[in-house]
Amino acid sequence: MGRRRQSVTIKHVAADAGVSLQTVSRVINDEPNVRPEMKERVQASIDKLGYVPSIAAQRMSGSRSYLILAINDRERTIADWKARQGTDWVDQMLFGGMLKCAEFGYRMIFELVDTHSDHIERELRAAIAALQPDGVILTPPHSDNPQIVNLLHQQKIPFARIGSHGGEAGIALTMDDEGSAARATRHLIDLGHRRIGFISGSVEYDLSHWRIDGWRAEMTAAGLLTDGLLAEGDFSYASGEAAARQLLGQANPPSAIIASNDQMSLATLEVARELGIDVPGQLSLVSFDNTPIVNFSQPPLTAVDQPISETVARAVELIIAAQRGAPRPTEPAVVSGGLVERGSTAPYG
Repeated sequence: MGRRRQSVTIKHVAADAGVSLQTVSRVINDEPNVRPEMKERVQASIDKLGYVPSIAAQRMSGSRSYLILAINDRERTIADWKARQGTDWVDQMLFGGMLKCAEFGYRMIFELVDTHSDHIERELRAAIAALQPDGVILTPPHSDNPQIVNLLHQQKIPFARIGSHGGEAGIALTMDDEGSAARATRHLIDLGHRRIGFISGSVEYDLSHWRIDGWRAEMTAAGLLTDGLLAEGDFSYASGEAAARQLLGQANPPSAIIASNDQMSLATLEVARELGIDVPGQLSLVSFDNTPIVNFSQPPLTAVDQPISETVARAVELIIAAQRGAPRPTEPAVVSGGLVERGSTAPYG
């Protein structure tokens, strides 16, 4: 009777193949200094015994842990989970990151860290000491937090900074927030809208400023004014409601609004309904993120689709490349999303 798969260890493989533990480890880690015939011999034992390499076995080489640590903002993530309103940022992170890690024989570990905590360095050092990751993925606002960035840079751990233009440290990636805002604005301009309002996200996030820049640049290129058409939000539903009232309460309100996330867009939709403004008959509305909930609003929301899974997958690739000696990219990697047109936008008039 063959051994049960879970009972087979690297020691069994080494004994069956008649080689050292180090040789088996080098085969598992696909290192170049193994003779082809030795690799075949070890692989034959692995296949016969049904051995599945563990992280512990992979670490025997001492050079890699085969773990990538992804960090997200604790406060906002927990608030989203508690609300259960269809936010899928974490789902998309795991979807893109875990699948890409699996392609390379890696695993992704997900941790929450409060970017405002006085203990942020201690928390991060503890996680790094426990996991010894080959790389770290930072998401906003962590990706531009000087404490986190400097700590990882000092520890010489390859790390990706999603939603950052980077600098002297780390691997920068963006989801083309400026370009996405510009495309959303152009979509509305092409529909005949001339007064297009914009509800920004939290000033704590650099991407909030980039989205404003994209909207403003496209409006300026079309010869359109933006005075009085920018309202500040912070990604919360309440802030979206206040911003929508500010824009729609004007004597000459906008005929279209772009809101910087789905929660603020849903708040704008509700304010419009309360004021008797038909969407899209009297007001066109474009959202950012394209989380599942926008499919079920009335009308369903036209939205900028944030390529979260693709960006995290790209971050994994770049971290693994850096681990293998590739030079740090000098320019941010740009992963562009699309615009999904639904029922909340229509021609002006």
